[in-house]
Amino acid sequence: MAASVILDYRQQSLPVRDPSHSAEVRRTATRLVSDAGFDETEIGKVSIIVTELATNLLKHAGQGEILLRPIARGAAIGVELIALDRGPGIANLTQCFRDGYSTAGSSGTGLGAIARLAGDFDIYSMPGKGTAVLARFWPRCHKHEMEQSYGIEFGIVSLPKSGEEICGDGWKCELLADKSLCFVADGLGHGVYAAVAARGAIDVLAEHRVKAPAEIVERAHEALRSTRGAALAVAQLDHPRETVRFCGVSNIAAAIVGDGGVRQMVSLNGTAGVEVRKITEFNYPL
Repeated sequence: MAASVILDYRQQSLPVRDPSHSAEVRRTATRLVSDAGFDETEIGKVSIIVTELATNLLKHAGQGEILLRPIARGAAIGVELIALDRGPGIANLTQCFRDGYSTAGSSGTGLGAIARLAGDFDIYSMPGKGTAVLARFWPRCHKHEMEQSYGIEFGIVSLPKSGEEICGDGWKCELLADKSLCFVADGLGHGVYAAVAARGAIDVLAEHRVKAPAEIVERAHEALRSTRGAALAVAQLDHPRETVRFCGVSNIAAAIVGDGGVRQMVSLNGTAGVEVRKITEFNYPL
């Protein structure tokens, strides 16, 4: 009987504060891609990039962290890496992608090599604030499927509060026939009991995903009465109509970001499962 691997989709945060941490990040990333079914060549590629990212954190920022998690797109299982630092930032990103350019006396092949080797790559940097680098990897056996992937992407960063082992937040994203659904739940407090409330809210979404956002929130409010409660929000993107239907309760921020600027969406006061004075759904052009 063939052995099967059950992947843990929770995000891991690994500190990079000295050279020894690079080896730990590399081992963790190698284990993830191996469990996801990558071949030896692909595993070697990921190992190179993780080492480069960790080296860059130490070299340019002094320290930072790398977030790791398995990701899915259709039947394909990949791995996502996000390198974060609070260093000096990058003043000229275009120059940094040119092979041979370096601000630290190295060979200057880092970012360019990462961008070429990764399946998906992105970077954001603000001088004086720091840099975020995103790299995703997909197994070659799913290349055809990846070329025909959805036009919608979901990006998630979800980690426990410092000192806690379990994150008290929950999220779920659904791709329906002509709509996309995004759901976020923040259980009151932190740790296990907050996670119970968040998980209960996510289960409601799974059962009622085709309903309107306000109805989903109403049902979650009733379902969470035996828990400590949660802040939550549902955004339903209607692609043919190019609109967003949004319903939020408590302090969850939501915004539509586009060429015309940033438009904030409205969440109303209350706590799902405890007290909600009004559940209202708002429509916005997408």
